[in-house]
Amino acid sequence: MSLPVEGSTVLVTGGAGYIGSHTCLQLLEAGCKVVVVDNLDNSSEESLRRVKELIPGKAENLSFHNCDILDEAGLDKAFAAQKVDAVIHFAGLKAVGESVAKPMRYYSNNIAGTVTLVAAMERAGCKSIIFSSSATVYGEPATVPCTEDFPTAALNPYGRTKLFIEHMLTDLQASDAQWQVVLLRYFNPVGAHPSGRIGEDPKGIPNNLMPFVQQVAVGRRPQLSVYGDDYPTSDGTGKRDYIHVMDLADGHVAALCKVRKDEDCGCITVNLGTGTSTSVLELVNSFAKASGKEIPMQIVARRPGDAAEVYAKTDRALEVLGWSAKNSIEQCCIDQWKWASENPYGYGGPE
Repeated sequence: MSLPVEGSTVLVTGGAGYIGSHTCLQLLEAGCKVVVVDNLDNSSEESLRRVKELIPGKAENLSFHNCDILDEAGLDKAFAAQKVDAVIHFAGLKAVGESVAKPMRYYSNNIAGTVTLVAAMERAGCKSIIFSSSATVYGEPATVPCTEDFPTAALNPYGRTKLFIEHMLTDLQASDAQWQVVLLRYFNPVGAHPSGRIGEDPKGIPNNLMPFVQQVAVGRRPQLSVYGDDYPTSDGTGKRDYIHVMDLADGHVAALCKVRKDEDCGCITVNLGTGTSTSVLELVNSFAKASGKEIPMQIVARRPGDAAEVYAKTDRALEVLGWSAKNSIEQCCIDQWKWASENPYGYGGPE
C-alpha cells in the first residue's frame, strides 16, 4: 500500500541525530526524498551513512547539508536544491542541565534558529512543518495521563524553548491559514533500529536514563545513579512513558501523511507516547534481562523538578494521525542492547 507521502520531498533538520536518523530511514522506506540539514553538534554523519546502508535501493534519495539552522545562506541553498514539500524540525539543543547553565545558548539556537528556519521556508514557498516538541512542556502535571489540553508550564530554559516554539508556530499558523503545523510532544524515546546499526549516541554525559543504563552494561560506567526511591509509586522510583524510537519515527511519517492529504489541517498538537508508564527499576530489570548483565545501582537524592509519574494520553494520536505505539518495553531493551553491544562507543571509538 503506498502512503500519501510517496514522492514527497522532506527537509529534516537535525536528521543525523538519534530520532532524526531513525525518522529519515522510515521516510525513505515510505518513498520520500529526504534532505538532511544538521551541524553535527551532537550527532555524527556516520548515522546517515548507515541509514543509506540499511536501505541501499533508496540511498540516492538521501542528501546531506552540513549546515546550522542559524545559517540563512546555508538554509537557502538546501531549499534551493529541490522543491521541498514539508519540513520536520528536530534540530535543537536538548540538555536540561546545560540549558540552566547556558540559557542564552539555548534561546539563540532553539528559538532564533527556528525563526531563521521559518523565514527560509517562507522564501522557499514551503508552509508545512512538523515540530519535535516534548512532554517537558507539561512541567509537573497535577494528574496523569497528560492530555494535549493540559496547562503547559516549562521548568527550565530547555523546556521553555520548546514551549515558546510551540506558541510561535501556533501564532504563525493563526496569522496565515496556508501554514500546516503539527506539534509532536514526545515522551521518553528509547530503543534502536532492530538491525543494531543506528541508535542513540550522546556526546558527553547522557541526559536520559536509558543511555546511562546502556553505558553501565557495556562497562563504560561503574554504576547507575537512581534519583530517589521514595516517590509514591509501586516501587518508589519515578515512572515515565518510554516509547520505542521506531514507533516515534513512524509517528512522524503519520504526521507527514496528515499534512500531505489534509490541506486544512491547521495547527494540531499530538502526544507521542505509549499511554503506559514504567518505573526506573522496571526498566533497569528489563534491560538486565535483555543484556544478561547485572546493572549496579546506587540510590541518590531526588532531582528538583522530577515528577513521580508522567505518561501520555494517546487517543488523539490514533484519532488524528491513525498512529499508535506497537513496541513493548522488553522490545525496547532488546533493540537497545543490540545497538549497545555492537557499538559500545556509539559511532566512534573509545574517547
